[in-house]
Amino acid sequence: MSLHDTFATRHLGSIGADRASLLEATGFETLDALIDRAVPNSIRSTRPLDLPGPLSETAALHQLRGIMSRNQVLKSFIGQGYYGTWVPGVIQRNILENPGWYTAYTPYQAEIAQGRLEALLNFQTMVTSLTGLPVANASLLDEGTAAAEAMSLALSGKPKGKVMFVSDACHPQTVDVVRTRAEPLGIEIVSGDWRSFEPSQVEGFFAALVQYPDTCGEVCDFASFFEKVHAAQGLAVVAADLLALTLLKAPGEFGADICLGSSQRLGVPMGFGGPHAAFMACSDALKRKLPGRIIGVSHDDKGRPGFRLSLQTREQHIRRDKATSNICTAQVLLAVMASMYAVYHGPEGLKNIAQRVHSLTGALKAALVNGGLKVTTEQFFDTLVVEVPQSDTVVRMAALEGYNLRRLDEGRVGISLDETTLAEDLKPICRALGVEYVDLEPAAGGWEASLARESEILTQQVFNRYHTETEMLRYIKRLESKDLALNESMIPLGSCTMKLNATSEMLPLSWAEVGSIHPFVPAEQSEGYREMLNQLEGWLAEITGFAGVSLQPNAGSQGEYAGLLAIRRYHLDRGDHQRDVCLIPLSAHGTNPASAVMAGMKVVGVKCDDEGNIDVADLQKQIDAHADRVSALMVTYPSTHGVFEDTIIDICERVHAAGGQVYMDGANMNAQVGLTSPGHIGADVCHLNLHKTFCIPHGGGGPGVGPIGVAAHLLPYLPGHETLADTAGTVCSAAWGSASINTISWMYIIMMGAEGLTEATQVAILNANYVASRLKHHFPILYTGQDGLVAHECIIDVRPLSAKSGITVEDVAKRLMDYGYHAPTMSWPVAGTLMIEPTESESKMELDRFCDAMVSIHGEIMAVVNGEADAQDNVLKNAPHPAEDVCSDDWGHSYSREQAAYPLPGQRQHKFWPSIGRIDNVAGDRNLVCTCDSVEAYAAASAG
Repeated sequence: MSLHDTFATRHLGSIGADRASLLEATGFETLDALIDRAVPNSIRSTRPLDLPGPLSETAALHQLRGIMSRNQVLKSFIGQGYYGTWVPGVIQRNILENPGWYTAYTPYQAEIAQGRLEALLNFQTMVTSLTGLPVANASLLDEGTAAAEAMSLALSGKPKGKVMFVSDACHPQTVDVVRTRAEPLGIEIVSGDWRSFEPSQVEGFFAALVQYPDTCGEVCDFASFFEKVHAAQGLAVVAADLLALTLLKAPGEFGADICLGSSQRLGVPMGFGGPHAAFMACSDALKRKLPGRIIGVSHDDKGRPGFRLSLQTREQHIRRDKATSNICTAQVLLAVMASMYAVYHGPEGLKNIAQRVHSLTGALKAALVNGGLKVTTEQFFDTLVVEVPQSDTVVRMAALEGYNLRRLDEGRVGISLDETTLAEDLKPICRALGVEYVDLEPAAGGWEASLARESEILTQQVFNRYHTETEMLRYIKRLESKDLALNESMIPLGSCTMKLNATSEMLPLSWAEVGSIHPFVPAEQSEGYREMLNQLEGWLAEITGFAGVSLQPNAGSQGEYAGLLAIRRYHLDRGDHQRDVCLIPLSAHGTNPASAVMAGMKVVGVKCDDEGNIDVADLQKQIDAHADRVSALMVTYPSTHGVFEDTIIDICERVHAAGGQVYMDGANMNAQVGLTSPGHIGADVCHLNLHKTFCIPHGGGGPGVGPIGVAAHLLPYLPGHETLADTAGTVCSAAWGSASINTISWMYIIMMGAEGLTEATQVAILNANYVASRLKHHFPILYTGQDGLVAHECIIDVRPLSAKSGITVEDVAKRLMDYGYHAPTMSWPVAGTLMIEPTESESKMELDRFCDAMVSIHGEIMAVVNGEADAQDNVLKNAPHPAEDVCSDDWGHSYSREQAAYPLPGQRQHKFWPSIGRIDNVAGDRNLVCTCDSVEAYAAASAG
């Protein structure tokens, strides 16, 4: 195999002469010499990683296909929140399989994310229309997590008590996730039949959760029950099915304060559990505490309407332990797919799909009743519960016919039909239940008249315009062209950066044996998935130096929570009930303190020294002050400041000596792989961001996977799940979380192999030091380690120049858009700075292009300092410059159009144009508008 046939040479941005040139610029002759100086010897591991591979792309795909072919792709009518669906080809090819959509970053820089933001606004509009509530967020992680977030939202009003009612007719996995989240917060969960529950008689009652239709398919009228809930000063929460809501009365119309659920069945594959976009909508009174992201409408500096993140934008990083939630990752790519499904089908198309599913369910019920079986579901949408002599036998017979049914108990099975159900499917289903299918009129009893939908749905223009494939294709392309993604240029965000998401890694997502598996199929039908996931868990355990890994957490924030929960449960089992203090450096990720509070811990800050390292003296002071109450230390390594701290082993030993556990935030694991590991350093638990270190694409702000690795003593406290016969510590709806996208990381690891992964870490450190060496003469590097070296990222300080010029770090971020770049992480962890992480996948050519842009911007700032450019009317203060402004007859600036649009010569050959000028954030928050018709409608309104 030649050098260029290996995957590592495709993944790594520099080889040969280019790498030598990078090394020369940093002052080292070899990569090993650089690493020996940059990474403290005290933490280096001498044992090579024991991993398979490396395989070529073709060989890896062949091997994975062989493994996944062991899955049995049956039609799964199990229901329980997961349904078969058809992914429209125009959406699969042009969104799911399109790097212009899946390699985009979270839309924190709104001016170069207008496409995604519009699609997410469509998602919110769809949710508000179907739920009948005025405000929705832009997605959450899954239905179970959304229910837990709804509980926290209801609690945020500071009720007098902490008792929540959860209907026993909710999906079991949802109940388990809510119970997990409730326990550390001291919330009591009361479960039972909502019909007999009296809220006014329960002291401390603050909310009630019901399912609509419920897990057994019953469609119930909750209006009178919600009146009781409200009379008892509680909030009414509904977990609902969006497809059913096209025909059923909206929850907001019968008293719901919060509505949540999953949008999976709107054109998103089941994927053995995920990823899928959950949703949440709420009353107007709750909107400013709604968890997750909200897309709002504001305007730019020319008054043109534009979309942006509103209210909760990165609010964890501002409010820390007082944050509403630790939710950082949404499910953007999947929310975009669901919203586009609604756009493509429109209101009539969705209602037709729903009516067809309902009619087939009615026909099935009629045939079963005619055959002498008792169907206990009286009012149904798509699900029936049937009494049978032996459910195990029926489920087995159905599987032989090619169908999965749901075993409820010894004498009952559930059947949930879906969009993929055909009329010819009903005959073998009946045969499996021991009756002959007879084509009869669909059974009556769908639902009583009072529950039929009377209000219109999806009346907005966007849902009534793009129903041909030609127009849909053009709409998707039009939105894509407004966004800057990794297929356009490097996205150098420190801490949560973007690197190559190789095409070969992405291909398996479209395989039927990956996408079409229900998460609750019998174990023998998911053997391929289980083998792949077990292998990946083993590889990640080897890489992290831990005894075991759980892939259940489906976001980094969820991994944080799951890791802290494992520590909490460990202490409680040992009788250390008093251990409730979590020590967190002031430089930590904002999700860290929010996660600690969710895990029932009290946050105590630890200072950092002038070099950005943990202040060991202050750490010891806090340990001494809290003595036997220390539960955990949360530490990021390398530090959030981009430095390998020499004292990390000493820090871990001090916490252990105090009886605490060390939780390591794995956001920067890509600077450790193959060189050291959390387990080697002394951590007890670590979460990983697979969307960063292990190549799962960011997807515009989700999907993500945040698995946790733990030391041997914490193995019993990994998240459980009903599928695993242990529900303790369940943190999301499916046992392996967003299982399908783990194929991406599986492919990455096996194609890179141990040497390739180690080299990737080394090159990431090389690239960061190269960028630092090029920029340090123009912008001070805020923190460095020995010999002035950094780890995998560097922080450049804009504050000295800001003091002289009045140019802010935000001005620099917006000006970078004119150069065709997404800004590095802005003003975090230090205000007035930019944190740059180039990754190992970027070439010297791209690194130089980015550095040239930054050097040019430095020159533009100096022009202001020297009086050569106006202090207010300059290219930085007015950035970005969309084509509409540059082409306008009304220019009037003191600088030329050429300087605004083409600051570097190479841009004449190719230019990325921001689609809008600088967004007014304040105006958007003061006048929150989070549903839409379309950007064209807003533009027309503003023009009129």
